[in-house]
Amino acid sequence: MALNFSRRWPWSTVSDPPDAQNFAPSSILLASEGRRISQEAIALAVRLARKSNAPVHVFVIARIWGSSFGLPHPGLMPTKREWQAHREIVADAVAELKREGIEATGSVVSSRNAAGRILTEARRLRSGAIIMGAPPPRHWLVAGFMWEHEPYRVRRKAQAPVYLVVDRTPLARQAPTRREEMNGMA
Repeated sequence: MALNFSRRWPWSTVSDPPDAQNFAPSSILLASEGRRISQEAIALAVRLARKSNAPVHVFVIARIWGSSFGLPHPGLMPTKREWQAHREIVADAVAELKREGIEATGSVVSSRNAAGRILTEARRLRSGAIIMGAPPPRHWLVAGFMWEHEPYRVRRKAQAPVYLVVDRTPLARQAPTRREEMNGMA
């Protein structure tokens, strides 16, 4: 009797999602861990949604910074500017999807664990596919320490197929960082 664990190890290979040309999901989650949603990711969501008339939910995580050892601390929560930047990301993506004739909704939530929250939302919505923008892959040991590699964690842990749209340009910060805000650079 073999044991079947749902956890996939960071160094294990992950199977590719079904071919986008032949796959028609019932609903789509277009997710982001805070980065701007690329036109390529939106185009992929439109192609998949048109095949089965599937609704698309745009979901963005506003990062809760650091740890306060289990105690609530307002300094770790996203700032008003970060919330606004994430709302604009969602509004832009939803507007683009609606221009293409796709039924779309959106939301922004805060979380320390972006991958876990995205997967929870996918289960709640019963999403047939998850689409995310991602940086180029790195070695699993280094990537484990980087927030920008949450899409790879989502792909590794998800039950639904995850389509990663790899952005080959260097990662540009989409929302001002705390340091930029404190120095008045934002």
